[in-house]
Amino acid sequence: MRNFVYENPTKIIFGKDKEKEVAKHTAEHGSKVLLHYGGGSIKKYGTYDTVVKSLEAAGIDYVELGGVKPNPRLDLVKKGMELVESENVDFILAVGGGSVIDSAKTIAAGHYYDGDVWDFFANNVKIEQALPVGVVLTIPAAGSESSTSAVITKMDGEHKLSINSKHIRPQFAIMNPELTFTLPDYQTAAGAVDIMSHILERYFTKTANVELTDRLCEAALKTMITNTPLVLEDNEDYAARAEIMWTGSIAHNNLLDTGRVGDWASHGIEHELSALYDVAHGAGLAVIFPAWMEYVYQHDLERFAQYAVRVWGVDPNFKDLKWTAEQGIQKTREFFKSIGMPLSLEELGVPGDRLEEMAAKVVAGKERGSIVKIDKEDVLNIYQSVLK
Repeated sequence: MRNFVYENPTKIIFGKDKEKEVAKHTAEHGSKVLLHYGGGSIKKYGTYDTVVKSLEAAGIDYVELGGVKPNPRLDLVKKGMELVESENVDFILAVGGGSVIDSAKTIAAGHYYDGDVWDFFANNVKIEQALPVGVVLTIPAAGSESSTSAVITKMDGEHKLSINSKHIRPQFAIMNPELTFTLPDYQTAAGAVDIMSHILERYFTKTANVELTDRLCEAALKTMITNTPLVLEDNEDYAARAEIMWTGSIAHNNLLDTGRVGDWASHGIEHELSALYDVAHGAGLAVIFPAWMEYVYQHDLERFAQYAVRVWGVDPNFKDLKWTAEQGIQKTREFFKSIGMPLSLEELGVPGDRLEEMAAKVVAGKERGSIVKIDKEDVLNIYQSVLK
């Protein structure tokens, strides 16, 4: 186990009707709010009205910026920064899923920076300060509600990049599983794969003697495997929704990182699919993650076999480590398929004419992978393995 420092100051307010308390928590951090959200779902299902009513009853002034899309755009971030400046906003309230939260975090980081906010993503400029952010979570998937990261897409050049800073971790996250009852099945399933992928990126490590976090990862994965089919069968299964929502936060709040180094190659490979073709991140990961596993598993048969046995219940004595590891990969694919996720680029609607370009962008100026370092040729091979 490696040395580590773990700190997570995000206050989690979890349970039924907790979004009605949003003004109380907001007032602890600001007096003029940017209310940031996505499309029409929060208005259609009443979450918008609940939040606005709470803010107005408490006398908290606010301005609005909707329109966040999946794979949130840099252009809207810049519009938000202008609004924050002109309206003297001192707090950003994100109501939605990971895309809304990531957009809010980037607006918050850009407020105190004199240069182009894209410098944080493309030029490794360090974030020194950010406006405080709060969250009302409506989509469990990205884990951004209590994480230090954000991902933004720049349409000019088709880039999708991430930032990481303690300064953008939300001050609070209100999490009511009831707000997820109205999610379409595809979005629920894609969110589940996103959550599982965050766990798997951490699980596949070369760091030795990490038994506790191995077991935490395995428990989180098994929780998702058990509860995702339940919510797809009954959208209003509160108990199962609660398990998924909380697992989504645990998967990406850095607790599972402690003392170990994750891989993260699969996320880099998938980001190019999202950047060029605007696919749902979780759906893209359903295609890429098993393909990456199949490509690298022989470099650490023991860990992949451990995954198969502990997470999927594969019999460790039936044949050998290689067979056992392969069964774990196969069961991962079968699970993703069973919840309605694609397993090929063709199913995802991604053509094969830009694979070389995407592979080059994945590794441009950076190392990818921890279990195995991968280069452009490796990424291209992974893409080609799941064309159809």
